[in-house]
Amino acid sequence: METEEAADALDRQDMARLASGHDAALNDLMERHAPRLFAYLLRQLRDEAEAEDLAQEAFVRVFQNRQKFNPQYRFMTWLYTIATNLARNWQRQQTRHPHVSLEAESEFAGGGLKDRLPAEQAGPGENLETTERAAAVRAALAALPEELRTPILLTEYEQLTQREAAVILNCTPKAVEMRIYHARTQLRQSLAKFV
Repeated sequence: METEEAADALDRQDMARLASGHDAALNDLMERHAPRLFAYLLRQLRDEAEAEDLAQEAFVRVFQNRQKFNPQYRFMTWLYTIATNLARNWQRQQTRHPHVSLEAESEFAGGGLKDRLPAEQAGPGENLETTERAAAVRAALAALPEELRTPILLTEYEQLTQREAAVILNCTPKAVEMRIYHARTQLRQSLAKFV
């Protein structure tokens, strides 16, 4: 808990520096938060290039709105609110105007992020089972409606509290709790053969 409080204090200091004209403070914020934010957006969007673009756009918005940051709140909550809104807008845009990239590789052909991660030393059977399970979890998460997927990603993968997720989603902590409950119920049904 001390490290979390220290990180919050450091974020507040950097935002105060940024608001007072020290633009280099944004680099410090990006260094601390960009990898985790990118991972969250990648889980949310399932598109590596868009996740990277939206992570950068989130920090552009932080810079543009640096004067509006309220130091009474956690910077991370504010950042994730910005990123979640950007992801929602992108998903709405995709729904209205779907497109398929000619350069995109098939999920089965490989070539994505998973191919660049170091391999574990497991047998072929274990690798196949792990890959199949991971693909099933990703597919089950992607199949959830956005209002159920986002709370589960924020609380389970990003380890935010339900209260922080409620701030990001502009709802009550009880609403987040109910959405998580419904998401877990649907995931249990979808992943019954693995559980």
